[in-house]
Amino acid sequence: METWIKSIFGVEKPVIGMCHFNALPGDPQYDPEKGLDWVVKKAGDDLLALQEGGVDAVMFSNESSLPYLTNVPTITTTCMARIVAELKPKIRIPFGVNVLWDPASSIDLAVATGASFVREIFTGVYASDFGLWNTHCGEVIRHQYAIHGENVKLLFNIVPEAAAYLGARGIEDIARSTVFNNRPDGLCVSGLTAGAETSDQTLQRVKAAVPDTPVFANTGVRLENVTRQLAIADGAIIGTAFKKDGFTWNAVETGRVRAIMEKVKTIR
Repeated sequence: METWIKSIFGVEKPVIGMCHFNALPGDPQYDPEKGLDWVVKKAGDDLLALQEGGVDAVMFSNESSLPYLTNVPTITTTCMARIVAELKPKIRIPFGVNVLWDPASSIDLAVATGASFVREIFTGVYASDFGLWNTHCGEVIRHQYAIHGENVKLLFNIVPEAAAYLGARGIEDIARSTVFNNRPDGLCVSGLTAGAETSDQTLQRVKAAVPDTPVFANTGVRLENVTRQLAIADGAIIGTAFKKDGFTWNAVETGRVRAIMEKVKTIR
């Protein structure tokens, strides 16, 4: 189970730090006076803080592209590609990408930038804050192979943020059928929104249902609960807890990253 995790991240129970991009051209909150160069600079500052703090990998996402789309415009993916390309000489650790919430575009970006993994909503139909949210996993995976992205690892978020499954199935059945039908490289379990703690009980239920598939705690991991969460999960994706004052939209602080990573080292 952990072969690909160790080969990519170099450790067991890796921590992936989020590098959230500020709003991009086409997003309602984009600031044209500051421009895209400013977005690149802020992302670079967060990248360096994450690396200096000792995370095992970084994932780039358009977190500020609110309200999110499930079919993003070309400008979003191309701007993200530019940012990652400009930052790439500074990247010293494995990296992934996430174009919220468009799985095909996420894979496009991964192939274009050389990312090792993506996190996305690949399966399910949901009633969500973004409207009726449908997915087409078979088409997306075929697209992945058509553009020669078969080596990109896919992390399936099976507890989408701000959404509920339309089908009344338990999380264990969802995990089992997702693994059987779609062969994900890993599963992500989330809270309600970015920064909301992932339920220990839900993590445990998912891990017990699919013991041979890596399971990541996807939101709300912080200094106070990282020991408990990594006792269950095979890794964690952390964004908010690394930010100043633990606020999602603030800049990453190296000290906050280092404090959590020092505790993680004692867990491994």
